[in-house]
Amino acid sequence: MNDNQHDTRQQQLVDWLAGTLNHSEFKLTVASADASFRRYFRVHLADGVTRIAMDAPPAHENCEPFVRVAKLFAGAGMHVPAVLAQDLQNGFLLLSDLGDVTYLSQLNQQTAPHLYHDANMALIQLQLASKSNVLPDYDAALLEREMQLFPDWYVAQHLKVTLDEKQQAVLKKTFELLSKNILVQPQVYVHRDYHSRNLMLISENNPGILDFQDAVYGAVTYDLVSLLKDAYIGWEEEHVIDWVVRYWQAARKAGLPLQDDFSEFYRDFEYMGAQRHIKVLGIFARLYYRDGKAGYLKDMPLVMHYLRRVCERYVELRPMLHLLDALTGADQHPDADYKKLLKL
Repeated sequence: MNDNQHDTRQQQLVDWLAGTLNHSEFKLTVASADASFRRYFRVHLADGVTRIAMDAPPAHENCEPFVRVAKLFAGAGMHVPAVLAQDLQNGFLLLSDLGDVTYLSQLNQQTAPHLYHDANMALIQLQLASKSNVLPDYDAALLEREMQLFPDWYVAQHLKVTLDEKQQAVLKKTFELLSKNILVQPQVYVHRDYHSRNLMLISENNPGILDFQDAVYGAVTYDLVSLLKDAYIGWEEEHVIDWVVRYWQAARKAGLPLQDDFSEFYRDFEYMGAQRHIKVLGIFARLYYRDGKAGYLKDMPLVMHYLRRVCERYVELRPMLHLLDALTGADQHPDADYKKLLKL
């Protein structure tokens, strides 16, 4: 979308807000933009109250899932924005404002235990409310389609490499191994982007939760991986294991059907992470080469670090590790700079 189209959309949004707000005085400031075509504006009302306006161009985005999932997640007790007004045909929503203090901006060694506790508890609450046939299934086809982003965008576009038949076979076998594990995990509601940029620090019923419109019904470990193996902030493994243990203990106590053996649950968590990180490397490459969004390239080293560590740990994934070596050079791994991204 070019600047002129953005300007036209913004004027349409202003006109819609004027009618929606009964022509009360207001002004707009930019709240955020995400990896899609959606934009968010903060609506400042004369009495000091603020709202959030979503601009989702109908040619590229559909607001209906956001409205539907917001209702579903709110019913599960999650703190999501309330939909105050909607124009689905033109792609405009008016939402309650959960503020601008992200988890990412507040996480450090001192705050992390409390903030992750709150996020874990909210996640368990959502998972306990799960029912089948409400959200789309996170099925084998979707898992495969996501992982295919890795060869299509990370390997072919970012690395400029063409895989030979043997390398393609390694990828295929790896994808099959991961999918087989993931599909037999307990199935629950999955936010699908449950990470530090989409969680807001708020005073009551923390955290506030954003960007849930792509929610599906899938593996119980997916959102936990998004949270604790976050592409935008990393932690030493001892901390990650501690927070996963705390989730596992609380989730089992709450009644979620998790394994009695933590090591088995942690393996599932890691396999799910490998699938997600294979996908994310492809997505970050696509955001740059297709959409011109270079900001995600700096996050690739941490994601590659996560993927390599899992492939080192499990013998079944060792062929994938050798493939990564062959693609990136055995002596200069692209995760070499990940430590500067860790909160040490």
